[in-house]
Amino acid sequence: MDRRQFNSVCVSGLGLLASLAVQQAHALTLADLSNADATKGLKTALEKGALSAVNLLGATDGFLGNEKVRIPLPGYLEDAAKWMRTFGQGARVDELVTSMNRGAESAVPMAKDLLVKAVQTMSVTDAKGILAGGETAVTDFFASKTRPALATKFLPVVTKATEKVGLADKYNQVAGKASELGLVKKEDANIQQYVTGKALDGLFLMISEEEKKIRQNPVGYGSAILTKVFGAIR
Repeated sequence: MDRRQFNSVCVSGLGLLASLAVQQAHALTLADLSNADATKGLKTALEKGALSAVNLLGATDGFLGNEKVRIPLPGYLEDAAKWMRTFGQGARVDELVTSMNRGAESAVPMAKDLLVKAVQTMSVTDAKGILAGGETAVTDFFASKTRPALATKFLPVVTKATEKVGLADKYNQVAGKASELGLVKKEDANIQQYVTGKALDGLFLMISEEEKKIRQNPVGYGSAILTKVFGAIR
């Protein structure tokens, strides 16, 4: 091999090694992440997703103006409401639906502290397992950790909002009888409990949507740790 060929081979070999080195540097896997990075990435995702959802839903029309989470009357009573509208009672129905959604909007900000504190219960094993899970694994984990406590916090706020509307008590009376006939789910037979449940559903739905965005485009959130952690599991 002459000198020119030797130099060409050396250059090609060095180029290949450099290319492999770059690929290896970028091809991080979940196994390559440190425990600290995995846990920190998950905490960051939770905080960003939770705060975004709380801020969105906790504002005026956060529920009422968002078709994804707007709280309607349960099926059977929604049909009854249509009947009431034909007899000029539409304004009262609208008042009840508005109060239901306003109650949810008032309650959601109370979720912030519990969602953030829930991070402290997470083990390193939980963190890596959740990161390797589906698109809503983080949301599902925190829903299981915080939903019962949040329901307890939300209920008094929702109750106060709906008590201002005279139809609330009538709703409970009608819904209670409808529940006995199997026309309304038992958990929907009380307007306060129904709205509380729907408020939580809406909260976790919006957190899950934020989580999906973070997983799909961590770079877009301008966080190095999110890019490192979620980039490793894509």
